Amino acid sequence: MTNDPETAFRQTGWAGLRARLFHLYFVLRRPMTLGVRGLVYDTANNSVFLIRHTYVPGWQLPGGGVEVSETLAEALARELAEEGNIALAAPPVLKSMHFNRRSSRRDHVGFYLIEQFSQTAPKQPDHEIAESGFFPLDRLPRETTPATLRRIAEVFQGLPASPYW
Repeated sequence: MTNDPETAFRQTGWAGLRARLFHLYFVLRRPMTLGVRGLVYDTANNSVFLIRHTYVPGWQLPGGGVEVSETLAEALARELAEEGNIALAAPPVLKSMHFNRRSSRRDHVGFYLIEQFSQTAPKQPDHEIAESGFFPLDRLPRETTPATLRRIAEVFQGLPASPYW
């Protein structure tokens, strides 16, 4: 597996095949893909929730695809529950929309800020999520993806939102 999340879909061997097949499944199922990502911010501890998938490198924000007949907010709630045992305690705030040109020419991502939530239990590793946890903003994992770092900077440093993921 590559350590460069920007080239995850250009990997060779099993890791590359797995990443491409996973994305192909969604392309075939939904010709234009729409996804959500959430910045879950623990204000009391000045920390954010990040996940590390089993099939692409790097630490990133939780999220995933929006299913047919599902709103972005519903998809976000479902993904947060699946990837982090996190339940929304208030409506999330849509911060920006992005074109994710790194994975395909048809992927768009809604980016949300979540400050009111509960976590029922720490997420245990499974077939999709290798690791997860809350990280202080000043001590993010070294392998945090560039896109995740950009979204965090947009929210906490007031940088303008990029149109690209």
